[in-house]
Amino acid sequence: MTEVVADGLGVRAGDVWLFRGIDEHVRPGECLVLTGPNGSGKSTFLNLVHGTQEPAEGRVTVGGERPDERDRAFRRRVSVLLDDSDFFAELTPAQHLELLAGSFDVDLDIDALLTDAALDDRAGVAAGSLSAGQRRRLLLLGATARPFDVLLLDEPERALDADGRQWLTELITRATGDGAVIVLATHHPLLLDAADHVLDLAAAS
Repeated sequence: MTEVVADGLGVRAGDVWLFRGIDEHVRPGECLVLTGPNGSGKSTFLNLVHGTQEPAEGRVTVGGERPDERDRAFRRRVSVLLDDSDFFAELTPAQHLELLAGSFDVDLDIDALLTDAALDDRAGVAAGSLSAGQRRRLLLLGATARPFDVLLLDEPERALDADGRQWLTELITRATGDGAVIVLATHHPLLLDAADHVLDLAAAS
């Protein structure tokens, strides 16, 4: 059973605490939404769960273990869409999903996935020529079409229109329904409806 647990978690930026004393327990099938203004530490919290940053105090565990994005088994269990996530500009959306299926040794209904993401009419177009919203949909597909126990999302609503945000909310609901743990940072009120826990990092500084 994969859970995300923060115990007395704190991070400093120089002499200033971004946040400290955070205790959270996110169980399978639950979604933790991080809120707060820019600079409050939302992306930092996600990096702690991803194992790309160390806390100044306290600890975070994923499935009872310290997160380590260098560990192959950890990467297979934890899917991420963070600020530095990217795609292959020369590959089509269909080719991205074919590559994903091969990497994780899973069968994907590529046509159905692209239709669900409203990318079916762009399936054969190089990703570099997609609009910003279409590229965001492709990145979200890449993060959610593969197997995962934990999903980390940093402002996933960015560049999405109203239909795209509704689709994103449905993706999150499906993932928690399948028993995944989701931790996401957002400014979008609609995503709060999907939350089991809301952590306002501005209140934890």
